Amino acid sequence: MPIKQLTTGWLTNMASDKIEIINRYFEENNFVQSNIESFDGFVDWRLQKLVDEIKEAVPAVIPPEAEEVKFVFGNVRVEKPSIVEADGAKRNIAPTEARMRDLTYAATVYLEVSLLIDGKERERQEVKILDLPIMLKSKYCYLHGLSREELINIGEDPYDSGGYFIINGTERALVLLEDLASNQIFVDSEESGPITHIARVFSASTLYKIPHLVERGKDGIFLISFASNKKIPATVMFKSLGYTKDSDIPGLIGTDDEDVMINIINGSDIKTQEEAQEVIAKEMAMLIPREQKLQKVQYILDNLFLPHISMKPQDRARKAVFLGRMIKKLLLLKQGKIQPDDKDHYMNKRVRMAGDLLEDLFRANLKVLVGDMLYIFQRGVRRGKILTIPSIVRMKLPTQRIKSALATGNWTGNRQGVSQRLDRENALATLSHLQRVSSLLEATRESFEARQLHPTHWGRLCPLESPEGKQIGLRKNLALLATITPELKEEMVTDNFQTLQHLGLRRIE
Repeated sequence: MPIKQLTTGWLTNMASDKIEIINRYFEENNFVQSNIESFDGFVDWRLQKLVDEIKEAVPAVIPPEAEEVKFVFGNVRVEKPSIVEADGAKRNIAPTEARMRDLTYAATVYLEVSLLIDGKERERQEVKILDLPIMLKSKYCYLHGLSREELINIGEDPYDSGGYFIINGTERALVLLEDLASNQIFVDSEESGPITHIARVFSASTLYKIPHLVERGKDGIFLISFASNKKIPATVMFKSLGYTKDSDIPGLIGTDDEDVMINIINGSDIKTQEEAQEVIAKEMAMLIPREQKLQKVQYILDNLFLPHISMKPQDRARKAVFLGRMIKKLLLLKQGKIQPDDKDHYMNKRVRMAGDLLEDLFRANLKVLVGDMLYIFQRGVRRGKILTIPSIVRMKLPTQRIKSALATGNWTGNRQGVSQRLDRENALATLSHLQRVSSLLEATRESFEARQLHPTHWGRLCPLESPEGKQIGLRKNLALLATITPELKEEMVTDNFQTLQHLGLRRIE
């Protein structure tokens, strides 16, 4: 057989094998599978996690005969999408009907609420708290798991990928957001000014996301800035966290560099933890009694300083260790042993999907709901009544706010364009829209490096698809076969850590 014919046959077989592999992949997966999994995780366990963050609410006004009154929040339950007709009848609703009748494809969310008076449970009710829009093809959608024939029979396109919402009959897609990774240390050098090197970290817990800054001045002094606290000397921070001996500080940083010694000498006159906390109070210009000053500083250290590590007083030592790591990395940069961090490297980026975006939205509206509950309860107490739990929960408030955010794209944190009308010009335009990734950087800024194609985009982001004009490079699209790992449950993270410890990893204490 001629060599040319052999080569042609081999190439044909190889191409058919590739097509078979790709076909098998899409039999089990979806172009927007990552986003659907993120939404499923939000409904499955993130809703409960957000409720558990609040746990309970205490009204400021209570009946005169009671000593303690509080509301305790329990389990969350989510139904399948439904609609209540004009005659009061409740029934299931399909996506096709929601489109045709200009309705919202949403499911009712129930929350268990208990009223405790003087430690005794007076009432417990499962109440409706909102109607949550449901993502098509997710676990809570009626289209989930249906075959091609079943989809055709109910009037759905069997090739539709899902991954979007139906709000007032309009299909809306959530644009994925590209953001810098939280809780990672980034170091850089300054070419001019009094500051020579900088270490940054965005410390993010369930409640806060606070930027922290460690700056090295030309005199070698390290200054810490976070929240509204500016330029606190590093030695003062270490001693306020409990490391009062000067000999402890080089061990925390991991080096006895000349700069470390300069900082120790600079703060050598501070001998106790209370003295260091008073210095912080003085930097913040607190004009209150000493005891209140110390309490406020301790609250700031526990809740606003590196909240991703812990928000408990007993974990201040771990915060001191992390601060030492920040300073050490900054010193390694100064010594030329490491290079400045590349913020455009995709290792240092995170893509926020539907579950992350809805978590931000639900957290804000859950606080609004609880505040409204307390207001109605306190109003009833002033009138001499203790109202029942169903009468103080107004589900229309969070329902309208969440529906409005999805319908307009106006999100928490003054972000706009998070939700957009799904592009149905053609099938490829729809797929492209569902895989769109938008940067949080302002389009009016130059940001040349952020707009450029980075080698780490390979296999993750499309190198060609980006609009012309001011959005170029800031609005990107996922590669066709790109998948994103969703956030893991805390139990799974703990299990993974235990596995690593069995393999020899040691926890810093």
